[in-house]
Amino acid sequence: MKKVAFHTLGCKLNFSETSAIGRLFTEEGFVTVTLAQRPHVFVLNTCSVTENADHKCSKIVRETLKMAPEAFVIVIGCYAQLKPEEIAAIPGVDAVFGTHEKFKLLDWITDWNKKKSDELATIQITSIKERLTFSPAYSIGDRTRTFLKVQDGCSYACSFCTIPLARGPSRSATISEVVAQVQPIASKNVKEIVLTGVNLGDFGIIDTKRQTNFFELIQALDAVDGIERFRISSIEPNLLNKEIIDFVATSKRFVPHFHIPLQSGSDKILKLMRRRYLTARYQERIADIKAQMPACCIGVDVLVGFPGETEEDFLETYHFLNGLAIAYIHVFPYSERANTKAAHMADVVPQKERVKRARMLRILSEKKLRHFYSQHLGHTATVLFEYGADDGVMEGFTENYIRVQLPYQEALANRLCKVLLKEINAEGVVIPELVAFT
Repeated sequence: MKKVAFHTLGCKLNFSETSAIGRLFTEEGFVTVTLAQRPHVFVLNTCSVTENADHKCSKIVRETLKMAPEAFVIVIGCYAQLKPEEIAAIPGVDAVFGTHEKFKLLDWITDWNKKKSDELATIQITSIKERLTFSPAYSIGDRTRTFLKVQDGCSYACSFCTIPLARGPSRSATISEVVAQVQPIASKNVKEIVLTGVNLGDFGIIDTKRQTNFFELIQALDAVDGIERFRISSIEPNLLNKEIIDFVATSKRFVPHFHIPLQSGSDKILKLMRRRYLTARYQERIADIKAQMPACCIGVDVLVGFPGETEEDFLETYHFLNGLAIAYIHVFPYSERANTKAAHMADVVPQKERVKRARMLRILSEKKLRHFYSQHLGHTATVLFEYGADDGVMEGFTENYIRVQLPYQEALANRLCKVLLKEINAEGVVIPELVAFT
C-alpha cells in the first residue's frame, strides 16, 4: 500500500488545492495518512505571504524526516515558485514544483525512492508569464465546509505583495465550470461552500480577456440547488460594489459575512502600498453593508509597520478601525519580501515597533469580536456544526460567522441547527441553547 501525507501552509485557496492534489494521488492508488503512519510520500504546500511562512518550510521538512526518514519529500506552492533553489537546498527535499506544476507532479515523478544526500532535488517551475490557464480545485472531507477555488492569480501591483510573482495574472473558471463543480460537492452532503481565490472579486478573466464578473457568478450560484450556504472568503473593497451588497442582502443562499482587506487606515500609507482605494471608499462600503444587513459580520485584514508608517499613521489606523462597525481584525506585521517595491522603501519601522502595533490591534480585535457577539445574545440563529470534537466539545458557525460550542452530539455534525444564543464563555465563544435541527 502506497501512503501519502500532506501539510498545508497559508490560505483557504491552498487548502482547496491540497485537497484536489490529494484526489490525484488517490486515483493513482495512494492512501492518505498522517505522519505518524510513516508515509512513503510527503507533500508540503507552501505559502509566502510573510517571512514567517518561509521559515516554516524548512522546519516542517526536518520534523517530517524525523518521523518518516524514508519519505519522498515534495515541496509545492507559492514559496516553491519564488525560491525553488533555496528549497531544493534544504536537506531531505526530493522535488520542488511551482504553482502551475503542482497539479501535474504525478506526471513528472515516476521514481518514489528517496534521493541520496549528494543528489540534487528535481525542480519544475514555469515562468509566471506563461501562467494563463486556470486549474480548478475544491476541498472535500477535510472539514465540514468546502473551499471552492473559482479564481487564481492577481494583476494588481501592491508594493508589499509577492502573490502576483508566485501565481501570475488574474484568471478564472467559467461560470458553467464553477456550477458544474458544485454538483459533485452537493452530492457529498456538503452544506456550505466558501468561494476562494487570490483576488476573488476580479473573477471573470478567461484567456486573458474579461468575459464575465463576480456578480454574475454569485447570481448563478444562488440558483443552484443542493447547497444551503455560500460564503465569500475575501473581496477587495474596490471590487465590492453596491450591486453585490444588494444581492447578498436578499440572497437565498449567500450568508451575511464579508471579509474585506483594508491594510491601513491611513490614506498616506494606502498610497504607498499602491492600494486601489482610500479610507473614504472603505468606510462607505461598511456603511452600505450595515444599512442593509445590520447583523452582518465584517472581517478586516490590516498590515502594520509598513515602511513610512509613523506613530501618528498607526494611531490613525487604530482609531479608524475602532470607529468601524466591524467584527474582527486579522493583523499582520509587515515583513520585507524580495522583489517588491516596499522592500526598498525608506523609513523602515523597527521590528519591535511592528510587534507592539500588531499586539494593540489584536487586543482591539478581541474587543470588537466580543462586542459583535454580545449584540446577538438572546437572538436565534442557524448554526452549521463541524465534524469531530475537542475535549468533548463540538463547534459550529452561524450564518454571520458567530462561533458557538456545545457538548458533542454526533447527531448534530454537519447539520443546520436552530439555536438561541445565550452567553459568551471565558474563551470568547458563544454558548447556545439548541432549539431545533434539520
